[in-house]
Amino acid sequence: MKFSFSDNTEPLKPSAIREIFKSLTDPSVISFAAGNPSPQSFPVEQFRTFTDEILSDNASVALQYGITEGYTPLRNEVLKRNKCIFGIGGEYDTAIITTGGQQGIDLTAKVLCNRGDAVICEDPTFIGALNAFRAHGLRTVGVPIKGGSIDPFELEKTVAETKNAKLLYLIPTFQNPTGKTMPYEVRKECLRIAEKYDLMILEDNPYGELRFSGADVPTIKSMDTEGRVVYCSSFSKILSSGMRVGYVICHGDIATKIAVCKQVNDVHTNLLFQMVCHKFMTEFDLDGHVERIRELYRKKASLMMSCLDTIGEERIEYTKTDGGLFIWASLYGCKDHDGFVKALAENKLVVVPGKTFNCDTNRPSTGFRLNYSTPTDEQIIKGVEIMKNTITDYRG
Repeated sequence: MKFSFSDNTEPLKPSAIREIFKSLTDPSVISFAAGNPSPQSFPVEQFRTFTDEILSDNASVALQYGITEGYTPLRNEVLKRNKCIFGIGGEYDTAIITTGGQQGIDLTAKVLCNRGDAVICEDPTFIGALNAFRAHGLRTVGVPIKGGSIDPFELEKTVAETKNAKLLYLIPTFQNPTGKTMPYEVRKECLRIAEKYDLMILEDNPYGELRFSGADVPTIKSMDTEGRVVYCSSFSKILSSGMRVGYVICHGDIATKIAVCKQVNDVHTNLLFQMVCHKFMTEFDLDGHVERIRELYRKKASLMMSCLDTIGEERIEYTKTDGGLFIWASLYGCKDHDGFVKALAENKLVVVPGKTFNCDTNRPSTGFRLNYSTPTDEQIIKGVEIMKNTITDYRG
């Protein structure tokens, strides 16, 4: 039987990253492809304690339906913590708990954009967001990342020339996939341009608490005075990605619409895990836990970067990152990295090709993404050695 798919889903393709995971059954394969937090970062014993307490003392709430907006004590703590750490939240802002940060992106696009509208993105950018936009029939228009971030002049030119531009999607801090951080002045310019052309901004900040060196840069949402910025984050990178608990902080009018759309999706986010997150925020040294994660990633990132340095700067360039989970790398003189990524896979090292993150999927792959949080130290050392040898063979 021949199936006819909807216009919204017809252009969607399986995530290259998820497809890569299917090939990792061979224990001899080393993966730098994941976007996962390190299992060493999971506070397992505390999870067990908090879950037992909730099920012993408050099972009737934890196992029942909840309100779509989220567990109210957790929403209040999310607002409080983000105000303290990132200076986020005007009097008109509220928080809504989502099933992971991915749902926050999806629902924001659904609420703010119509089919055929354009979303302006950094290029390359997060594949999960690109697929969410495409699933709603939106056009993704990229502004190339050059140096540390997008060029405000190029951004304004692109916005001015793009018909029905409605949303500006940005990952300003430790961007996925490049690991780069947008400077403060560029963030201010992005907000100015959005105000000038009446665009909404979706600021995605899942890695903001994972800075292990350098100074924090103010979020775009902290500069927002009129509710133009929708801020999205999650607990995936600081507690557990498997819980699927994220949140959106935005103007109350937008949150109301997001809640209605979320009711159609899943009614509400897993209430037991919302209550677990609340306990972590109120009965646990969450700041100390985050600092331990930073130290873990500081060591892992330093190890991978020192190994990459042995390849030679005349052969490879890469992001010198200060946090997050990713390093972006490219070979000098290579205009399309697909062939090199395939050669790495043949040598049992898996990375994500840059084309995966392109707004235009027909554009060549300008690099590849490396992850240092998931592999062991031994795998990092061995994997980069495979990369070094593959470069020699690939260059012929």
